[in-house]
Amino acid sequence: MGMKLFAAALNFTDIRREFSLPEGFAEEVHRAAAESTDRFADKRADLREVPFVTIDPAGSMDLDQAVHIEQVKATEPPSAGNPCWRVRYAIADVAAFVEQAGEGSANSELVKAESLRRGQTIYVPDGPIRLHPEELSEDRASLLPDQDRPAVVWDMLVTADGEVESCHVQRALVRSVARFDYEGVEADLRAGSLHPSIALLPDVGCARQGSDLRRRAINLRLPSVSVEKDDSAAEGTFHLSIDPRQSMNDYNAELSLMAGMCAGSMMVEAGVGILRTLPPADEKALRKFDTAAIALGYQRGDRSVGELLAEVDASSPQGMALMRDAQSLLRGAGYQAFGFGGEQSEPEGGEPPAIHAGIGGHYAHVTAPLRRLVDRYATEVCLAISAGKPVPEWVRMGVPKVLEVMKASGNLAAQVDKACLKLTEAVVLQPWVGQDFTATVLHAGADSATATIFVENPPVIAECRGNASDGAPEEAATVKVTLVTADPGSREILFAWPAD
Repeated sequence: MGMKLFAAALNFTDIRREFSLPEGFAEEVHRAAAESTDRFADKRADLREVPFVTIDPAGSMDLDQAVHIEQVKATEPPSAGNPCWRVRYAIADVAAFVEQAGEGSANSELVKAESLRRGQTIYVPDGPIRLHPEELSEDRASLLPDQDRPAVVWDMLVTADGEVESCHVQRALVRSVARFDYEGVEADLRAGSLHPSIALLPDVGCARQGSDLRRRAINLRLPSVSVEKDDSAAEGTFHLSIDPRQSMNDYNAELSLMAGMCAGSMMVEAGVGILRTLPPADEKALRKFDTAAIALGYQRGDRSVGELLAEVDASSPQGMALMRDAQSLLRGAGYQAFGFGGEQSEPEGGEPPAIHAGIGGHYAHVTAPLRRLVDRYATEVCLAISAGKPVPEWVRMGVPKVLEVMKASGNLAAQVDKACLKLTEAVVLQPWVGQDFTATVLHAGADSATATIFVENPPVIAECRGNASDGAPEEAATVKVTLVTADPGSREILFAWPAD
């Protein structure tokens, strides 16, 4: 069961203003999006007979991905004759509407310029700030059911041990036959009634999870924590919704990771691309994580972080806290472009393409073009490689700007997300200022008067302070603390010990 912590009269207007978030799109941009057309309409493979389906959060209209999985036998060595899964993963072909490759379309230029200003969709509880106008993101480019839609289809052959035997990508015309949400497919999984197009998804997902462990990947199965409108209560009432991570969500996420790894490998082999990268966590960060794990009742021993996290019940308060603490091991993600020519798009010092340490291999963002700018460009690189053609000039010329915009918009998205959750936590906790809570000490602070603590109910990780003369409680200790600050204005939450 999910946990819902209610907060009345939440208002995100100040956050929108603080971060200068756009209020909407200009009329001419809406009009341009509505009038844009698929410039590859006569060059697509017709895959409308493939019964693709989509799986997204309930109510979503910006549907980036659709999937179809079937059992086949491999025809190429070394797996020839052995049973494999054929996974076809259709991704919305946004570039077909936005990029006109120098043809000078005024419509596409307006939409393109706005996407280069925004970088990615920014999620705020009272409404997202979208990368593209809804005429594209929720209509013409979205893989909605029972509609012919332009797509980029990744065709991947996956062996029984979860490894990709072969991969091809091409432009196609597709038609989704059904739209599912995570709760619905989870219920279908339990009832044994999954749609035939995704009946094999649990098998593929489990096999890919085995591959994750072999690569020592760090798979954060964070529960869904969101701020949502409460339609049953008074206007302006929201709640902090903390829902367990569902297995079908994890399996579906494996498909996106798999396509991204195929893209990364394809780029590295061809010597040109835009990778999503992450340096490995250093020993200090690992020791800090291990301290928090022990405090929460977990022992890693000689296992990898990924092996430990795979065994954790992420829906429990302690499991959720450990997953959140493990985020500290995934800091420093960025993008690395190579092979495009020009100093601005090349890695410093001629460094070889870097891996994503959290995934355990080369990886690229190619599966969310409706919500993320870089996917549009990275996908074009892969299409060119797969077809044996040069990378389009608009991609080569655009890479430096894309990297700049993605860095800025990524920082902005993280700041906005943190601000929204901190505001909600502060409003939820405000009535409890002065009350005592039981907490677990995760990390000692830089001085003897501070620590990071985990309060189980409501599940909050926050700062705690005391008198330096009293000394901080030991890490992993269970302590009683007092909530002394929960200020919606500053979004500050602070506990103190010893509790009075």
